[in-house]
Amino acid sequence: MTLKATPLNNAHRAAGARMVDFGGWDMPVNYGSQIEEHHAVRRDVGMFDVSHMCVVDLKGKNVRAFLRHLLANNVDKLQVAGKALYSCMLNAQGFVIDDLIVYFLDESWFRMVVNAGTAHKDIAWIRAQNEAENSGLTITERRDGTEPMALIAVQGPNARAKTWQVLPETKAASEELKPFNAVIVKNTRFGDVMVARTGYTGEDGFELAFPASHAEALWNVLLAAGVKPAGLGARDTLRLEAGMNLYGQDMDETVNPLDAGLAWTIDLLSPRDFIGKAALVASGQNAQFVGLVLSEKGGVLRAHQKVIVAGSERAGEITSGTFSPTMQQTIALARVPNGVALGDTVHVEIRDKKLAATVVKLPFVRNGKILVA
Repeated sequence: MTLKATPLNNAHRAAGARMVDFGGWDMPVNYGSQIEEHHAVRRDVGMFDVSHMCVVDLKGKNVRAFLRHLLANNVDKLQVAGKALYSCMLNAQGFVIDDLIVYFLDESWFRMVVNAGTAHKDIAWIRAQNEAENSGLTITERRDGTEPMALIAVQGPNARAKTWQVLPETKAASEELKPFNAVIVKNTRFGDVMVARTGYTGEDGFELAFPASHAEALWNVLLAAGVKPAGLGARDTLRLEAGMNLYGQDMDETVNPLDAGLAWTIDLLSPRDFIGKAALVASGQNAQFVGLVLSEKGGVLRAHQKVIVAGSERAGEITSGTFSPTMQQTIALARVPNGVALGDTVHVEIRDKKLAATVVKLPFVRNGKILVA
């Protein structure tokens, strides 16, 4: 099978990246040291190629009403141009088709960024709903189709300063940009650039969406300015420390979003209906999504390991696990039976051992600070 490549594939290879098959995409896992890349983002600045993710533009006079029904979170919260919202898109059974970010650009134009591995499925679903509801929207996929866009995430405490250094024309428009907002800056030397502040590492920064034809040029300018390239390895340890779900690992089309710790992304209070709402209300929350810190040595926490809870006949399960470079401890995200409390000790089955772990509140790390004892 021929792997798909982002517009930055040559740049990764020129930087000596170790490339891997990531869901059919040829992507960098690291550029030498995953740990150094992780620390660069926590302490200084790093950048990620996220062009395998997919920008989708939805345009038409009925776009707000359409998204009001399509998404579990409520786009009526988006009233200021550039405001963004994190949401799940559910099927009729109330399970997660994808988690995504939607941006309000104007009353006839909303933009989504969806996950790489689900993009074709997502777009097919969105188009099917558009047809079924006769919404008359124009739905344009901006990754594999015409006018493709590249995505670079610049993350870390010095990310915004470095972005303004190489894109000075974006500073005035983005200097006062609050988290979960975006602005489109036109006619930069890299084309029209959408500057968003919706990161996933637990650090500040910008996500830059711009014409793919300028991808290598912008990447190389950032590189020359001292922004360290970071691969999928660091991206995973960073997002896990930040307590952020990864689609396909922490939730998917077999998982109720309430059981994935995503209740905050589901608007059940407003009277509006949305796809999957009835099923979600009927099922309710059947498990808790928590953080675990391994208390004993002798193993590494990994997905699908069983979590044993004293006094419960039901077992939980690790969904993501890693060694935290920031905390210097082994951590995990887990789905456990209802009733487990913060500070409780549970046991994780690792081969022939049952190792103790402490239940903690997420996130583990935010803005460079360790938040759990």
